[in-house]
Amino acid sequence: MKDKIHPEYKDATITCACGEVVHTRSTKQNIRVEICSKCHPFFTGKQKFVDSAGRVEKFLKKYKKSSS
Repeated sequence: MKDKIHPEYKDATITCACGEVVHTRSTKQNIRVEICSKCHPFFTGKQKFVDSAGRVEKFLKKYKKSSS
Protein backbone atom coordinates (compact mmCIF):
# COMPACT_ATOMS: atom_id res chain seq x y z
CA MET A 1 0.00 0.00 0.00
CA LYS A 2 1.25 3.49 -0.78
CA ASP A 3 2.19 5.80 2.06
CA LYS A 4 0.60 9.22 2.65
CA ILE A 5 -2.39 8.78 0.32
CA HIS A 6 -5.04 7.94 2.93
CA PRO A 7 -6.83 10.68 4.89
CA GLU A 8 -6.13 11.09 8.58
CA TYR A 9 -8.90 9.81 10.84
CA LYS A 10 -9.59 11.89 13.94
CA ASP A 11 -12.03 11.60 16.81
CA ALA A 12 -15.35 12.99 15.60
CA THR A 13 -18.60 14.10 17.18
CA ILE A 14 -21.87 13.58 15.33
CA THR A 15 -24.70 15.75 16.64
CA CYS A 16 -28.35 15.25 15.67
CA ALA A 17 -31.06 17.92 15.69
CA CYS A 18 -32.88 15.94 18.42
CA GLY A 19 -29.87 16.30 20.72
CA GLU A 20 -28.33 12.85 20.34
CA VAL A 21 -24.52 12.88 20.32
CA VAL A 22 -22.41 10.04 18.89
CA HIS A 23 -18.63 9.83 19.23
CA THR A 24 -16.75 8.05 16.47
CA ARG A 25 -13.80 8.53 14.11
CA SER A 26 -13.95 10.34 10.79
CA THR A 27 -12.04 12.64 8.47
CA LYS A 28 -14.25 15.52 9.69
CA GLN A 29 -14.17 16.50 13.34
CA ASN A 30 -17.75 17.77 13.81
CA ILE A 31 -20.76 16.52 11.85
CA ARG A 32 -24.33 17.81 12.24
CA VAL A 33 -27.27 15.71 11.01
CA GLU A 34 -31.01 16.34 10.94
CA ILE A 35 -32.18 12.82 11.79
CA CYS A 36 -30.64 9.81 13.54
CA SER A 37 -31.67 6.35 14.71
CA LYS A 38 -33.09 7.80 17.96
CA CYS A 39 -35.60 10.05 16.16
CA HIS A 40 -36.14 8.36 12.76
CA PRO A 41 -39.72 7.05 12.34
CA PHE A 42 -38.49 3.67 11.06
CA PHE A 43 -36.64 2.95 14.32
CA THR A 44 -39.03 4.66 16.76
CA GLY A 45 -42.28 3.30 15.31
CA LYS A 46 -43.84 6.77 15.51
CA GLN A 47 -44.81 8.08 12.12
CA LYS A 48 -45.37 11.77 11.52
CA PHE A 49 -47.69 12.95 8.78
CA VAL A 50 -47.08 16.45 7.57
CA ASP A 51 -49.98 17.98 5.68
CA SER A 52 -48.67 20.82 3.60
CA ALA A 53 -51.23 23.01 1.85
CA GLY A 54 -54.14 20.60 2.44
CA ARG A 55 -52.81 17.86 0.18
CA VAL A 56 -54.32 15.05 2.26
CA GLU A 57 -57.80 16.59 2.10
CA LYS A 58 -57.37 17.23 -1.63
CA PHE A 59 -56.42 13.58 -2.17
CA LEU A 60 -59.35 12.29 -0.10
CA LYS A 61 -61.77 14.58 -1.92
CA LYS A 62 -60.48 13.50 -5.32
CA TYR A 63 -60.55 9.75 -4.70
CA LYS A 64 -63.56 9.54 -2.38
CA LYS A 65 -65.98 6.77 -3.30
CA SER A 66 -69.24 8.08 -4.63
CA SER A 67 -72.35 6.71 -2.95
CA SER A 68 -74.48 6.28 -6.08
